[in-house]
Amino acid sequence: MSVSSVFAQMVAMVGDAAIAWRRMQGSPREQAVGATPTIPAAKPQGSIPTLKMPTARGWAPGHTPVAAPGLKVNAFAAGLKHPRWINVLPNGDVTVAEALFLPGAVRSIFDYAMVSTMKRAAAVGVSPNRIILLRDANRDGVAETRETLLENLSQPFGMALLGDTFYVGNTDAVVAFPYTTGATRITAAGRKLTTFKPGGHWTRSLLPSPDGRKLYVGVGSLSNIGDEGMEAEQGRACIYELDLASGQSRIFAGGLRNPVGLAWEPNTGALWTVVNERDGLGDETPPDYLTSVREGGFYGWPYCYWGQTVDDRVPQDAAMVAKALQPDYALGGHTASLGLCWLPAGTLPGYPDGMAIGQHGSWNRSKLSGYRVVFVPFASGRPAGPPRDILTGFLSPDERESYGRPVGVTIGPDGSLLVADDVGDVIWRVTGAA
Repeated sequence: MSVSSVFAQMVAMVGDAAIAWRRMQGSPREQAVGATPTIPAAKPQGSIPTLKMPTARGWAPGHTPVAAPGLKVNAFAAGLKHPRWINVLPNGDVTVAEALFLPGAVRSIFDYAMVSTMKRAAAVGVSPNRIILLRDANRDGVAETRETLLENLSQPFGMALLGDTFYVGNTDAVVAFPYTTGATRITAAGRKLTTFKPGGHWTRSLLPSPDGRKLYVGVGSLSNIGDEGMEAEQGRACIYELDLASGQSRIFAGGLRNPVGLAWEPNTGALWTVVNERDGLGDETPPDYLTSVREGGFYGWPYCYWGQTVDDRVPQDAAMVAKALQPDYALGGHTASLGLCWLPAGTLPGYPDGMAIGQHGSWNRSKLSGYRVVFVPFASGRPAGPPRDILTGFLSPDERESYGRPVGVTIGPDGSLLVADDVGDVIWRVTGAA
């Protein structure tokens, strides 16, 4: 057993003791969810934050997530290597970004504890740094062709095809590659369009504008709450707008600690995102959230959360707090809501218009949250009701093991919902049960 594994077990024991103590002090009775969530007062955890994360197990043969009533699930593709994000090409091919978190320099005992815990959960390691192409030519719901479309990338995540150009969101740049319809391999060198600082929250999601002239890019913060100073956070915790004709980029909206999934609400044309909020203030404080994104808007990070609730751990800027916008819809504390796609009414039987969300799951609260795919119904361009489950069953009953962890979600070539599972190494396909 490695030193890291032994340390991870020690961390788990200390974490269990801290969790037990915090539960004795009182814990939230309900999740902070919806447009008007009940958010408990902050309880800063100091130098001993809560660390609880299940050991990665994977799926046994024949074992799948649990689909909600009226739905069924099958493996569209299995045996992948940490699949994170999914993109569907116009010809029906499915591209999958395979990448892993690469921890930065360990500067504290907490850093070491976090990395050791994440290793046990299969959340860090050697990054595959490639994009896989899957093809279901006979349309039976299972991909029979698998090719490496691109390799030797830099933690790829977001993908988009516009015309004959395939765009990739590497952690350090948006890169453009020439593409020919039906190709299973791209060997040409990529062209960098804009660059980003790597490290920290490393994913770079991509969403084309409806007219295909721009790309929107989600870029997360380096640290939890500006721990290395705001100079290190310049150009981060925001959504960029990249003009493809001119090559110019600008910050479209900021104060978003880690905006990952991006989607258009088609009735209003508004841009929406899911955001992972800060750590160390309690199980439900503050909640991750789903929100529309206003051009030029500022959403509070790191100075405040859920509107203008000040985080006393952060050196304050009253002017920034005063202009902070309140998000639209809370998703619960530390759910790690990453995947996002618009789901038109009828895509899944019994589900109206709304957003599908892949919740990767918590690692820093006393009772695990997330580890599921949920649906938020919309009406008149806004969230309109409580979330509903689409897929559950990613955790063992005692929460000590994870069979999988959902990440990216998108509508498949046959109208199903595809879900990337980066612990189970599967792309799941969800359809109606009939």
